[in-house]
Amino acid sequence: MFQTNTLTMYQVDAFTSVVFKGNPAAVLVLEDWLSDDTMLSIAQENNLAETAFARPNGSHWDLRWFTPVHEADFCGHATLATAHVLFSTMGGGGPLVFNTRVGQLSVSQHSGIYALSVPSLAPEPLKTDDPDIAQLIGYPRAPVFRNFENYFVVLTGPAALRAFLPDLAKISTLFPRGLCITSVGDGPDFLSRYFAPGAGIPEDPVTGSTHATLVPYWAEHLGRTELSAHQASARGGDLQCTLEADRVVLRGGCATFMKAEIFLPA
Repeated sequence: MFQTNTLTMYQVDAFTSVVFKGNPAAVLVLEDWLSDDTMLSIAQENNLAETAFARPNGSHWDLRWFTPVHEADFCGHATLATAHVLFSTMGGGGPLVFNTRVGQLSVSQHSGIYALSVPSLAPEPLKTDDPDIAQLIGYPRAPVFRNFENYFVVLTGPAALRAFLPDLAKISTLFPRGLCITSVGDGPDFLSRYFAPGAGIPEDPVTGSTHATLVPYWAEHLGRTELSAHQASARGGDLQCTLEADRVVLRGGCATFMKAEIFLPA
């Protein structure tokens, strides 16, 4: 008879208070890692922007994220979703600390809102071997900067950002980097959209990791460290952001959409 292993998987919408908004992430809490190939296969089967895998490590947690294409270096919304699952299933109100590829991330909760602390990644100028990003997307005079995993383009305002039609074939040539466009807000302090088609993410609904760089950028340009942000994707998502020295704190809600059993070959 065909033997299977059964695991529990959650699907959580992050940076929203209701389902069908924000960014969906799958979450599996494990005793130990599955093989990399198996975790990637689960992410491919889910076909979400990220599937998160967590395992206990003393008083902390180890956390990894997979897109349908590869293991990601940094993911904010799936970290928030993982914390939501752990708080919901284990109880307790103390901060959760996650060991990740970008160092320790922590999540605390208060009155149903989660606060995710991530490293502040200051905007960097383009390098000499970087492509002409502004020209690539049709905005040759737009300001452009980067961090270790993404390029950022500042558009003239909310109308240009919302009307932007991505050429996904061109943007996919930037892989393993993604593209974030941003502008001053039309209510929120700033807006953004994010595209990573090379990683299997045509347009990400809400991207926590890009805000590690967007927040210090807009804090400098707007002259304050408390900022509101909206990611203007079709699903949309809202973040309350604080720049604290070398950290960025992102606040938002989560809503559980699904709890499921998945069956893996033994």
